Amino acid sequence: MRALIFTHFLMISSMKKVFVAGLIASIAMAMVEMIYEGIWGVGFWSAPVFIAATVLRDLQAVPIPVSFALVPVLVGLAGHMMNSVILGMIFVMLLGKHLTTRIQGVSYGVMYAIIVFLLMWFAVLPAIDPVMRALNPFVFVLAHIVWGAVLGFMVPIAFHSRKEETAKAAL
Repeated sequence: MRALIFTHFLMISSMKKVFVAGLIASIAMAMVEMIYEGIWGVGFWSAPVFIAATVLRDLQAVPIPVSFALVPVLVGLAGHMMNSVILGMIFVMLLGKHLTTRIQGVSYGVMYAIIVFLLMWFAVLPAIDPVMRALNPFVFVLAHIVWGAVLGFMVPIAFHSRKEETAKAAL
């Protein structure tokens, strides 16, 4: 019974680490996208405002360059971080136990991010948030690659520290 409780604790601990990895990866991605769009693109606040346009439909016609608006920025950042955590959890469910090194994690994370980008850009965004396609697609894919690399870099830490602790608990 004690080993079962300890294993459950370790699983929750690992999921917290994956949650944090998803948040950190989302921040790295946002930094790339927002800095580019702020300097050369459709406005520093465009990415979070465009994300908010998924639920705040009047933002589908937001003027460009996009200016700061508190509610859309907060809704967009929350949506972005939530999606990152969910996609991070899916990444871990699909590949987490197979990632034993950070190099593997980064490699698979980048591949996963490119797949996520392709699905988002060509299937999801046209259907639910077409204004997002005003972002530069090359920078958007680069931001996804950064997201996948950061996520993949952090996931082996979350998973393999748990495996080592579980092995110690079994002794």
